[in-house]
Amino acid sequence: MKKAILSAKGLCKSFAHNGVQTHVITNVDVEFYEGDFTIVMGASGSGKSTMLYSLSGMDRPTGGEVFYKGENIASMSEKKLAELRHQDFGFIFQQMHLISNLTLFENVAVPGYLNKEKSTADVKKRAEMLLKRMGLGEVMTHLPSQVSGGQQQRCAIARSIINEPGLLFADEPTGALNRKNTTEVLDLLTDLNREGQSIIMVTHDMRAALRASRVVYIEDGKVVGDLKLSEYLPEEESKREKQVSSWLNSMGW
Repeated sequence: MKKAILSAKGLCKSFAHNGVQTHVITNVDVEFYEGDFTIVMGASGSGKSTMLYSLSGMDRPTGGEVFYKGENIASMSEKKLAELRHQDFGFIFQQMHLISNLTLFENVAVPGYLNKEKSTADVKKRAEMLLKRMGLGEVMTHLPSQVSGGQQQRCAIARSIINEPGLLFADEPTGALNRKNTTEVLDLLTDLNREGQSIIMVTHDMRAALRASRVVYIEDGKVVGDLKLSEYLPEEESKREKQVSSWLNSMGW
């Protein structure tokens, strides 16, 4: 039986504007399990990204509880929450948010240097290893502006796992990439998951959904569907696409 690494109970998120309260996430109960590659899908405006931000501590929920390894992160102090995000969580976004005046190597290494549990030498060694794994060994001294969008996103993935996070959050990481770069990023995430990395990823991309071990569907701020999948095998992608597509259509996607 899989062990829950992250769970939400009665999760709510609302926004107020000009005295009007908009409810984006409403009483969500959901669990995410160790070792899963969970894809969160839904129509635009369904609350996918808002839920991801609330689950990851990037945004405070307005109601409910969020438990990471049994501890309620929704009630943590800002300092403790920042430490959790830095040490236990990794983040990848559609926009890479690389620091423009730092090299790819420096972009990856800096978060590692902030981790006091690791020596500078260990961080340098891991950063170099990750960049080479991402196919960036020959450009690690380049600035972000000197490499392609796909290379920037692979650098962002290396940065997200420099501190060996227990959980990796991704928000539309392939949304700005072409087909070739999308496949490369998905291959990397699939490999990381096979090595045990737990991933929660928001996407509109069917190609990404095919890589999942589980697809969670959101509608109007609520979880309305949950599809469990077998291990992804490239040779069975056509069959898997029919299965996932049929299920998504039944969800109204």
